[in-house]
Amino acid sequence: MGPIVGDLIVVAGSIFIVIGGIGLIRFPDFFTRMHAGGVTDTFGAGLVLTGLAIQAGMSLITVKLLLILLFLWLTSPTATHALANSALEAGLKPKLDRQEEAPSS
Repeated sequence: MGPIVGDLIVVAGSIFIVIGGIGLIRFPDFFTRMHAGGVTDTFGAGLVLTGLAIQAGMSLITVKLLLILLFLWLTSPTATHALANSALEAGLKPKLDRQEEAPSS
């Protein structure tokens, strides 16, 4: 039962990563693309690592995979925030999809 569940979680993480990669290509500006990459990196890779840990069973490999997962959860959001902050400081503005409201009579 364990290997099947691990396989399903790895496949789910892989699908999530592919969807995030499509978002990197299709989203309109830097900030939305960065969001797609950050979520994919954290959640998709987390699913893949969790599935691999389930497949490995209780061993030293599982401990190493969980430490990698912890490191990923700590560093990925931090790196995404630092990148967004530096882009804002450099003057890059998010593309807004708002239409100007016409003055009402």
